Amino acid sequence: MPRGLLTGLSDAIIYRARETFYFSTIMLILAPVRGSIIKYIAVHALLLLILPAKLTGQVLTGSNLPIVIISTDGSVTIPNEPKVKATMKIIDRGPGQRNYVTDQDNPLYLNYDGRIGIEIRGSSSQESPKKNYGFTTRMADDATNNNVSLLGMPEENDWILGGMVFDTAFIRDYFCHNLFGKMGNYASRAVYCEVIINNNYRGLYMLQEKLKADDHRIDVIKIGKNDNALPAVSGGYISKADKRSGDDPLAWTMYSFQHSPVEYIHDLPKPEDATAAQTSYISNVFFRLESAANNNDVSVVNGYPTLIDIPSFIDFMIVNEFASNPDAYQYSTYFHKDRNGKLRAGPVWDLDLSFGNDLFQWDMDRSKTNLWYFEDYFYNNGSRFWRDLFYNSQFRCYLSKRWNDLLQPEMPLNRSVREAFLDETVALISEAVARDCQRWGKQARHAERIEAIKSFMQAREEWMTVGLGSYSTCSNVAVPQLTVTKIMYHPQTSTQFPDGDDLEFMEIRNTGTSTVNLSGIYFMGTGVVYQFPANTTLGPGLCVILASNATIFQAKYGFSPFGQFTRHLSNSGEPLILADAFGNVIDITVYSDETPWPDADGNGAYLRLKDTALDNSLPESWEASSDVITSAGETVADISAILFPNPVSDRLTVRAEPEISSICVYSMGGTILLMQEAGTRETTVDMSAMSPGIYIIRIFTREGSFPRMVVKE
Repeated sequence: MPRGLLTGLSDAIIYRARETFYFSTIMLILAPVRGSIIKYIAVHALLLLILPAKLTGQVLTGSNLPIVIISTDGSVTIPNEPKVKATMKIIDRGPGQRNYVTDQDNPLYLNYDGRIGIEIRGSSSQESPKKNYGFTTRMADDATNNNVSLLGMPEENDWILGGMVFDTAFIRDYFCHNLFGKMGNYASRAVYCEVIINNNYRGLYMLQEKLKADDHRIDVIKIGKNDNALPAVSGGYISKADKRSGDDPLAWTMYSFQHSPVEYIHDLPKPEDATAAQTSYISNVFFRLESAANNNDVSVVNGYPTLIDIPSFIDFMIVNEFASNPDAYQYSTYFHKDRNGKLRAGPVWDLDLSFGNDLFQWDMDRSKTNLWYFEDYFYNNGSRFWRDLFYNSQFRCYLSKRWNDLLQPEMPLNRSVREAFLDETVALISEAVARDCQRWGKQARHAERIEAIKSFMQAREEWMTVGLGSYSTCSNVAVPQLTVTKIMYHPQTSTQFPDGDDLEFMEIRNTGTSTVNLSGIYFMGTGVVYQFPANTTLGPGLCVILASNATIFQAKYGFSPFGQFTRHLSNSGEPLILADAFGNVIDITVYSDETPWPDADGNGAYLRLKDTALDNSLPESWEASSDVITSAGETVADISAILFPNPVSDRLTVRAEPEISSICVYSMGGTILLMQEAGTRETTVDMSAMSPGIYIIRIFTREGSFPRMVVKE
């Protein structure tokens, strides 16, 4: 039965002896309807009527963990919604130090002392006496959001206090989020703490980041209400397969391989703000994925590798399958897509029912060591594309390869590494676990539960290794010799070019001896977004330049760059990971604005690789150069293109050779006004809504991008 149909019962109810007697009696009464939804509703209703709700009191005076003290205005009870006003103090003397409740008025030991708005969050967990909370840090006016760093986490204003209501080991979410992060993905950061609300000790919690678009969280451009045409409509999005709560509107529905419905909801844009054009665009990406995966289309021109960031899908599957998460793919399954980028899976979320844990109080025991959860025939299995991807031989090969790599010594899934992490975490929280169990009347048995998780993990590892099979066909994939050789990451501004971001560029050179087909090659991860057009080639020794604003680049340097990337290069440094369509890394450079990297930070210089024979991952291989860029070095011949009528009043026809992949219209200042896909040698651009003036029409083809000027009457 789907988790969304259930309501929560507390551990306190299940484990207390007197209440267990009542529960057993009720179960006998309801035996004729055993296994039905009616049974669960009836049990819950009767328990609420006849069971006393007393719980063991507990007083907190000090902890080895940070202490969070929340006082609502007027001591009002925190509701489901809306958020109520409150003051929050976080006591934290630092790592390895003990914290005391009496320090709540000592500013030396306060990590935060200010206003918040707070509400209960969650679905089935809400009826547990121990609640989960969401809160927003606010300024003194109780209205303005206050971006702050809490307990060392990057500044933001939206946070969660997760009570691990269904996880009596208090570790499953924490382990899985950390695992996903160590695999190179963003996952919600979390710090264990103990919480007091209105002078009432509430137990052990994780203070963690709410999933949202942010430079330090899910790093995508925030799509706006007016972003309804390409390229703006292409992102950024955060979407999720999940159960709906409240008035959440359904964005679209997909189906599992058993034809059971899977509901999708917008997270970014907000559900109430999503336009029809935006919903149509992002849902179409999912449906194209479904079709490509179902047809085993591995084409790097138009198959599933062009639609999704394969490494993120693989990592998402590995974490959820290793955890044996019965809610995987159906609920709390997040995706994100940046503007002009590929669809990415993740972050992982809500893995408390995992590693053998489930809603046992409802006779649910689904987390097993010997099942694939994308094809669980009895419960959730999510959209069918998950199963189709798994049974695609190439995808499965890369999945197996990644899995086996993660099991190697020093890697995060290696048995000694993961068990050391568990032991370290247990040592940190064991004192608080004992208090929490006493507070909520739980049977502790923490060491026993942790050992059970370790045993489960080992059995799951062995089963998955056999089930995933060989990865020999993708173990040594040849990649082209492409190297990033120039990086202008922090340009100097001028009166003529006041926006430095528009002047960013990078150069990529073919350092091999044969022509490279660039189809499907793209920049992995978050940050700069670019995927080479299909059937583009680059000869030996030649290079291409990618710019952040092609029109501004041409105005400054006098020639057209090959293409234009989305987003901007970080002024402080970031990884630039060039990969093929399946995620095989071609080149990786992690530049920085700090020593020992050469100084190219806003002073007019750019980073230049001294010699293509050098390792471009090393700072000593680079130099700061102020030489003027005069050409890309490979001089691509201009294309044959006709634009008519010119001047134009309404619709402009563009005819070119070779085939046009897309058209982009810019203002003379370099702002993108319109972008549309083509895929033909002739296309029409509607300029009727544009003001009279001069515009740049950039024609994108497999040979590069080429500008033309047009006058709008």
